Amino acid sequence: MKRTNEIGNYLDSLFPNPKCELIYHNDYELLIAIVLSAQTTDKRVNTVTPVLFHRYPSLYDLKNASIDELENILRPIGSFHIKAKYVKSIATILNEKFHDSVPRDRDLLISLPGVGRKTCNVFLSEFYKEAAIAVDTHVDRVSKRLGIAKVSDDVLLVEEKLMKTFPKEEWGRRHLQLVLFGRYYCKAVKPQCADCLLISLCHEKNKNIPSI
Repeated sequence: MKRTNEIGNYLDSLFPNPKCELIYHNDYELLIAIVLSAQTTDKRVNTVTPVLFHRYPSLYDLKNASIDELENILRPIGSFHIKAKYVKSIATILNEKFHDSVPRDRDLLISLPGVGRKTCNVFLSEFYKEAAIAVDTHVDRVSKRLGIAKVSDDVLLVEEKLMKTFPKEEWGRRHLQLVLFGRYYCKAVKPQCADCLLISLCHEKNKNIPSI
């Protein structure tokens, strides 16, 4: 409990009002932005989504866009071939099967192309404020460095341990704080250890901290 409080208090001091850094205006824009954020940064995704959603302002427009046009817009974020297919497929399914709305049901969400557990958790937590913790590379790295999870744990086990560590009403906030902490402080390369008040908890404080 002491460790949990120490971590929580420090995260609250750094990020008292954590917010998702992806730019979106509705449910499907958020979902697509999360899918596009795989293997790249939110900052980079935010450079292409305004172009994408301006050129194709509805799901109907997106589903009728050519793959070549989508790839051209998404080229700066990498993996643009598969991501263009995901965008077109998601738009088609949401338009034709779900009346232009993103389903709230987890099983239906995960059935969408490019949507896995992490994406589902991020979406439900951000858009519907459901209690969920999504484990991306930042959350995974920070959780293991702070001893919440073991280095050998897979993302599902890390998620389970985080849910046991923090009260359910804190999950959404803690998820965002851990993402931001890993993104700007406890970075994979050159983490800011000298100024970190959690250094006493870090399992790698005496090592040259590698990317996890």
